Amino acid sequence: MKQFTLELNKNIQRPVIKLTDWHQYDVMLDTGALFPVWVDDEATLIAMGSECIKDSVEFSGIGGKANGKLYRLPYLKIGDLIYPGLPIIAYQIEIPCQMLLSATMFSHLRYEVDDENHCLNVTVPDSQSCVRNLTIKDENGHLQVLCTSGDENLIDTAVK
Repeated sequence: MKQFTLELNKNIQRPVIKLTDWHQYDVMLDTGALFPVWVDDEATLIAMGSECIKDSVEFSGIGGKANGKLYRLPYLKIGDLIYPGLPIIAYQIEIPCQMLLSATMFSHLRYEVDDENHCLNVTVPDSQSCVRNLTIKDENGHLQVLCTSGDENLIDTAVK
């Protein structure tokens, strides 16, 4: 079992974390979200090496139904977790972060928002890897999300 803790921003009443090991971006954990969403300027996403996979995808959330672009981010690092080739929807809105982390990104892990101590505690069971494979599929016009444990050997290639 592996455990790590990330500090929450004490000045925001939502669970916002600064990813100190990944571009210093602020990200917010949205426990009701299925998809990770890039909510900042799309040009920044492209500058990080992301490629557009699909120009228009409809998704639920953010107050109803919305349309965004589906990108593949080379990798994302959240504490000890690595997401190589992360699919992410780009949809610009004004919130106090650059990205929404979906609950599905933490499938099969234990995570706790500790509001009293301003931290996010994550536990990776022995049966899971810190490398996470997130897949977004279009099944008959409905987006589906799957997050599985990945190959630890992908860590070095993902972050280069």
